[in-house]
Amino acid sequence: MSQITVADRRFMRMAIELSVENVSNGGGSFGAVIVHEGRVVATGVNRVTADNDPTAHAEVNAIREACRCLRDFRLTGCKCYTSCEPCPMCLAALYWAGVSAIFYGNTKEDADGIGFGDDFIYREIEKPVLYRSIPMQGLMRDEAGAAFEAWRRKDDKVEY
Repeated sequence: MSQITVADRRFMRMAIELSVENVSNGGGSFGAVIVHEGRVVATGVNRVTADNDPTAHAEVNAIREACRCLRDFRLTGCKCYTSCEPCPMCLAALYWAGVSAIFYGNTKEDADGIGFGDDFIYREIEKPVLYRSIPMQGLMRDEAGAAFEAWRRKDDKVEY
């Protein structure tokens, strides 16, 4: 990655301030900022328990808002500054969004130290499906394939 700039530090400080402030507002201790061409496009904070939404992590909320603001499902050229190393869900979402860089403050080990351990998810992903703690079983693949076939034939699809 390139050298850390003054602007990088400013945006990271913003993510950290959001995370601290969010604790006072009934949310989790996580904040994220998405920047495009040196301008803040969106911010997000963790609202999992406040909104009863297990996907309402800071990065996911910031991604959703940035995509709305940019009117695009891709965040090409955007950077994400997050107060903590992204969990598996957020990391995957950032990859799907196509951000160009991720900067983080606390590590996943720091998060584990205060009860936000995601290590079990990383371990589960590595296991074969049959050995995961939540049972998973394929069902009705032939019928489900109809949607994939329709997508394959679609002439005006938007690839992602």
